[in-house]
Amino acid sequence: MLLRFTIHLGEQAVHSAKDNLERALFIDALLDDITALERMLKEGRIESGITRIGAEQEFCLVDEHWSPSKKADQVLESVGDKHFTNELAKYNLEINLDPLELKGASFSEMEDSLRFHLKQADKHAAKAGDKVVLTGILPTINKRSVELDYMAERPRYFALNDRLKELRGEDFELHIRGVNELHVRHDSVLFEACNTSFQTHLQIDPDDFISSYNWSQAISGPILAIAANSPLLLGRELWSETRIALFQQSIDTRHSSNALTDQRPRVGFGDDWEYGSIAEIFKKSIADSPIILSKPIEKLSTQILDEGGAPKLPALNLHNGTVYRWNRACYGAVGGVSHVRIENRYLPSGPSIIDEMANFALWVGIMKGRPAKYNDLPSIMKFDEAKANFIKAARYGKESVMCWDGKQYGAKELMREVFLPMAHEGLKQCKIDDADRERLLGVIEKRIEGNTGAQWMTASFRALKDKHRPARCLQLLTENIYLNQQSDLPVSDWKPCDITDHHDLGRHVRDLMSTHLFTVRENDLARLALQVMEWRNIHHLPVVNQKNEMIGLLTWTHIQKSKDLCKAEPLTTVADIMVKNVHSTYPDADLKEVTEVVRNYDIGCLPVTSKGKLVGILTLNDLLNSGWKP
Repeated sequence: MLLRFTIHLGEQAVHSAKDNLERALFIDALLDDITALERMLKEGRIESGITRIGAEQEFCLVDEHWSPSKKADQVLESVGDKHFTNELAKYNLEINLDPLELKGASFSEMEDSLRFHLKQADKHAAKAGDKVVLTGILPTINKRSVELDYMAERPRYFALNDRLKELRGEDFELHIRGVNELHVRHDSVLFEACNTSFQTHLQIDPDDFISSYNWSQAISGPILAIAANSPLLLGRELWSETRIALFQQSIDTRHSSNALTDQRPRVGFGDDWEYGSIAEIFKKSIADSPIILSKPIEKLSTQILDEGGAPKLPALNLHNGTVYRWNRACYGAVGGVSHVRIENRYLPSGPSIIDEMANFALWVGIMKGRPAKYNDLPSIMKFDEAKANFIKAARYGKESVMCWDGKQYGAKELMREVFLPMAHEGLKQCKIDDADRERLLGVIEKRIEGNTGAQWMTASFRALKDKHRPARCLQLLTENIYLNQQSDLPVSDWKPCDITDHHDLGRHVRDLMSTHLFTVRENDLARLALQVMEWRNIHHLPVVNQKNEMIGLLTWTHIQKSKDLCKAEPLTTVADIMVKNVHSTYPDADLKEVTEVVRNYDIGCLPVTSKGKLVGILTLNDLLNSGWKP
């Protein structure tokens, strides 16, 4: 029987749950789904005694300059394969692999299927002038590529965006601290599209679901630590797996207030162990998370049960698809057979196909190799320990220190001594072919001693920064990721990043502009501004107002001309000496056109603005030193 382990937001009929009558009908169907699920559990009408695995591969499309593409729909139409579907952004697509029974060569078979479909994606992307990149967060994503014109043109995505914005009541805000700090406000949920995952599914017997789900929570930290692959966002070095913080903050609908309240986020790890049955998990998500989408439900699930059928629980699955747990409980029904499963959502895409499959085998092996002592986790481990392990893994990856069985372990030591042997045992119990087991877990063993994706990317980015401007570093890094993926080697065998620039630069201002800015206000004392320019050897100093809007410019010429004035009149302000009529440009401006402006007007620099806000500066030296040729 062919099953599809997928959760999507539904058909085009899905839209924001705002109409009172429709919302009431949808909630009625949602509650009916819970009743139907409890009946199926009680009556033994959910499949048991068989285990299947499945996966969803998200990937990025990049253009000839390694920047996010807008051609996902074009590639999707060209592929014409039901296994492919669109994602939130125009530079993402997803492959839904057919589930397989967990036995023998199932991992090799799934790997072959994944390779086949990615080759199809490569071929059709190439027709559109694009390339396919597997990575947790595409390094070249910039602020421009998370604006609404990059959102896939699907009504359900715009409905989701509108409803989440309404619940939020204000702009979304990202604030992530790592080696660098990112603090930015944004007016849509499209930052969520920066996250690219390799989502894995494991079918579970309903009677064992709670024990298995709690176990999946407990092992998340150690697995994430060895799989981390997303250390960069918008050119900032943040967490080893920045997706964990980014996903929660990018669609966080909670209001900030002066009251100390425990509002639960739509994205998260959870707050406690689970009890009862899978139905209790779904009840909790309904109680904790407002309903944001709805659709017409043709027939109630209890009616389908009464008729002897297997309901799809459409209202429950739609709501569940808008509550994003890193380990998500799932229900499905195909061909008259119902099943329940756990979806692992924290594994990132990449660094390579073999790395992804190794992560998959590691997770399944540990899940199936659970020692009996962990069948009742709440009795032997505090939930906060499991959650702390997960957050530490996201922050520090393989360098994190974790608590397990009352002891402190380094992540490498914990994986090597506790979980890798457990994974081997679990896969043996499932009668996975020895060659597959040893090959895939061997990748994990080498990664324990070598680099994770996050470590390779961080080291490469730091090396590139010594030679190139930030935007160019991100382009070269993305190119190196792509080339390494073509080699089909696991990341532990990847060579250091080639920091030599052999190719043409991109064609836009954003590829050369500097975003590390010194600015002054018009009411600042001119003496201080000029002194700062001398101290820091700054030849162009933008003047901004409180809204970060460009209102003027100080140049090196002002230092020479204004020193005497400032000495004679110490209260001279920046407004008294700044240039007010300033040529500016924007991030997507063509470099050839900008070069002509610089030449024709004999300009030493061009401030770069977006929506009236100062976002960068492009100088004549930037153009000359880059070697760029129009």
